[in-house]
Amino acid sequence: MDEQKPQEPVKQLTDKELEAILRQSERKTEFPAVSFDEFTPPTYEEWVDACNALLKGKPFEKTMYTPTYEGITFDPIYTWRTGPSAVDDILPVDDYPGMGDFVRGAKVNGYKCAPWGIAQACDETLPKENNELLKHEIDKGSTVYNIRLDTPTMHGVDAQNAKHVGNIGVSITTLEDMSTLLDGLDLKKYPIMIYCGADSMRMIALAAAALKAKGEPVENLHGVIGANPLAQMAKAGRLRQSLESHYDDMAEAIRWTTKNAPNLRTIFVRSDIFSRGGANAVQETAYTFGMAVEYIRAMLKRGLSIHDIARSIQFGFNTGATFYIEIAKLRAARQVWANILEAFGADEADRGAVIHARPAYFTKTIFDIGVNMLRNTTEIFSAVVGGVDTYENEPYDETVRKGDEFSRRIARNVQILLQEEFGMLRPIDPAGGSWAIEALTKEMAEKVWAEFQKIEDLGGMKKAFEAGYPQEQILEVVKKRFKALDLRKDRAVGTNMYPNMTEVLLEPRPEDTPALKKELSEAAAAYRKTIDKEFMGKKLEELEGTEEGRLDKAIEAFMAGATVGEVREALKGEESGVEGIKPITEHRWTERFEQLRFDTEAYKKET
Repeated sequence: MDEQKPQEPVKQLTDKELEAILRQSERKTEFPAVSFDEFTPPTYEEWVDACNALLKGKPFEKTMYTPTYEGITFDPIYTWRTGPSAVDDILPVDDYPGMGDFVRGAKVNGYKCAPWGIAQACDETLPKENNELLKHEIDKGSTVYNIRLDTPTMHGVDAQNAKHVGNIGVSITTLEDMSTLLDGLDLKKYPIMIYCGADSMRMIALAAAALKAKGEPVENLHGVIGANPLAQMAKAGRLRQSLESHYDDMAEAIRWTTKNAPNLRTIFVRSDIFSRGGANAVQETAYTFGMAVEYIRAMLKRGLSIHDIARSIQFGFNTGATFYIEIAKLRAARQVWANILEAFGADEADRGAVIHARPAYFTKTIFDIGVNMLRNTTEIFSAVVGGVDTYENEPYDETVRKGDEFSRRIARNVQILLQEEFGMLRPIDPAGGSWAIEALTKEMAEKVWAEFQKIEDLGGMKKAFEAGYPQEQILEVVKKRFKALDLRKDRAVGTNMYPNMTEVLLEPRPEDTPALKKELSEAAAAYRKTIDKEFMGKKLEELEGTEEGRLDKAIEAFMAGATVGEVREALKGEESGVEGIKPITEHRWTERFEQLRFDTEAYKKET
């Protein structure tokens, strides 16, 4: 028998190689016509007649069409060239993933070469414990270091001066805290993700200082350490310093990272404030792009190129409960964003949106809390089909407390199961060619663009907030959501439908905030005893008196022993001129039913 030659391994094409092949074949391939003459296709009218026979007198128009909060109505059937939604003219036959308007995905290979990043948030209060959790998450399957900061750290307030230490994440005051947080992390292999609130320059400087102190290259930083000042303004109704000062810091961060850490994004345009307010998918997307465009114009005004600006922006969207709408939202978002960047003169390679997502907090409940697992699962499925780059799946008990080992494991493993057990890495643009989703994508893109144009007509997002337009529009939608839940047109299992009146609620398990604050304050005080206060004061003076190279000066100040609060004071620009903005109030759709339950329980105890 002849000896068989070993088979050569199949070469895995890179994105660029595959793109070159697709571009070469674009519009040149002709496929033979397929005939279905042996079948007699039913007409749309015949299908309607068959439905009416089954409906037994119920009105077809009322029963078979489903309206959504976006002003989109789901047709009962989507077909090719037939029915009320002829979609043959909108199928993306001339576009490939990673090209054109990116509606079919930001990458040519989809998830085949690089799965979406599993970015489970780590929110332990103490830097050492959060560091251990970050390593644990990576060991168990996460692929992104997602660090959640507490509110004081985002605002530049030292732990000893803070009221709510560790309320939503880790507390960072000194260089030692950041060094402890990053200790042993493989930042060259895994991207980092930190949302910094209104200003990212302090956290970028502190992370860079921690790496420099250990002799590690700063260019290892990749991922996003990003700011979103307009969202913080919408949340609180004001900012601690003017938007122009924040934009100066934003421009400085882009200049510094372009030179020193080119793979680190510094603008994190997140939609949380809109989603948590109850906005529909069109509003969430359009207003998020409104903020991003405001940032682009501010950065162009400061002399930055559209290439550097586009490469610095990452988006964060929430995925809600309407399965097909959420898929269409993400596909339409990439298309609209590509068109926006094209209008600004960006090259095609810079027009692809980098999208992080998480499940919508608005749809989560306190009662029958295990159902949140199911809600999260459908929401992440929508996100993956829609083509996100990274995803953080929240623990099912997020409405009550920080997650524990069990709830974090469940959240993480949903993503791992989708990647490894359910084949979600195989199809490139799995929704592509679906008559229903393509039709919804087109309609969603048109509605997002129209709402975005309203923001432009008002003079941009800042002026729109000052006029109260987004706040009013979102409030109208949340009222409709509450009414639909009241009337059980919308159903929240375990809350307004099938409630378990004997249910024992999950224990909140509150942290010992005073003890944590004491521990953090003592650690900062001990660290400060070892520094040269005169040298540190000199570095803070240099930082306060400089206009250029401020991020490098901030790094020097941190390395000299300055705290987050001291650097914030030195960097502080003019005081805020943005006050009196009506904030967007955060809600959950079941909060009123839950309050009824709590009021009832309180009454029973009293009487």
